[in-house]
Amino acid sequence: MPTDAIQCKPLEVAVADRGIERAIKQLKRKMATEGIMKELKRRRQYMKPSVKRRKKAAEAARRRRKRARMEAGLITAAPPRTGAGGGGGGGGGGGGGGRD
Repeated sequence: MPTDAIQCKPLEVAVADRGIERAIKQLKRKMATEGIMKELKRRRQYMKPSVKRRKKAAEAARRRRKRARMEAGLITAAPPRTGAGGGGGGGGGGGGGGRD
């Protein structure tokens, strides 16, 4: 049974004077840009072909609706992301939804 293995060059991160923490952060960033994390999430659980088709169709419909809203002028395109920045959101306390 053939697999959908993606052949690519190995990811390398040099651990220099800045330490292992920075190297791990750089590795995670490279994995995200290569799409490795998305692939791992996708393969974590088996999805029946019928469910896969439904999910694919729903995703296409969502993109189609978004494109129609953009053409109608109801929403604007997201501004381009810049490489530099002060980190993302996430993290901080509060939240909710957890069990106590």
